[in-house]
Amino acid sequence: MAFFRSLLHSLFMLVTVVPWGIWMVLASLWANGEQMYWKAARWLTWQIDALRILCGVQVRVTGMENLPQGKTSPAILLVKHQSTLETFLMPSLMPHPLAYVFKRELIYIPFFGWAMGRMDMIHIDRSQRAQAFNKVVEQGKRLLAQGIWVIMFPEGTRIPRGEQGVYKSGGTRLAVATGAPVIPIAVASAKCWPRKSFIKRPGIVDVSIGKPIPSQGRAPEEMMREVEAWIEAEMRRLDPDAYAKDSAREPTQV
Repeated sequence: MAFFRSLLHSLFMLVTVVPWGIWMVLASLWANGEQMYWKAARWLTWQIDALRILCGVQVRVTGMENLPQGKTSPAILLVKHQSTLETFLMPSLMPHPLAYVFKRELIYIPFFGWAMGRMDMIHIDRSQRAQAFNKVVEQGKRLLAQGIWVIMFPEGTRIPRGEQGVYKSGGTRLAVATGAPVIPIAVASAKCWPRKSFIKRPGIVDVSIGKPIPSQGRAPEEMMREVEAWIEAEMRRLDPDAYAKDSAREPTQV
């Protein structure tokens, strides 16, 4: 049954992404960046709704009150990355447009990538590391000043459930360079939609939004350690079964 329901969800994505991608490319002839973003967010919200209806995946969010208030209040979201789900989910939750930082090659994916290329996102050439980060800072400052929040996955790739990746300091380097606060976000998505898995299983995906971490006067590496500590502690609270092996390894107190 899980396979059949997952197949229906994948077919829904496939059937809707082609006309949506064509519409996005055409709409870019007259729509501005923010209008384009909310058109894209609508399609992503459809996919999250379809995930709930077809696959029984519910989303439970806490900490929305921790998000900065005000139309142009800046923020850099640093999100735990276990699944494709949070990539789709964040635009459906956030009150501000989001700018993803992603590798340039993705814009060549038919329809989906073409539409992404028409929005205010930050696409980089990873082969040019120094120039790539300079571009992130340059574009990040411009977007943050417009009230567009930058979103990054500090582990860089999807991490299996119950595991911890290497947290890279690009997000906190950008925060220090721009003066924007960091919002750490824990997402326990892999129990319903594991990385590299076609099968989506019913259940509850918990999303926990932490309090803003100011960046003024901070060292990026030290700031990232604080982000990492909060996210990983929160992941163990949200999904304790996945980290049971960690508890088993802890020494007994006497």
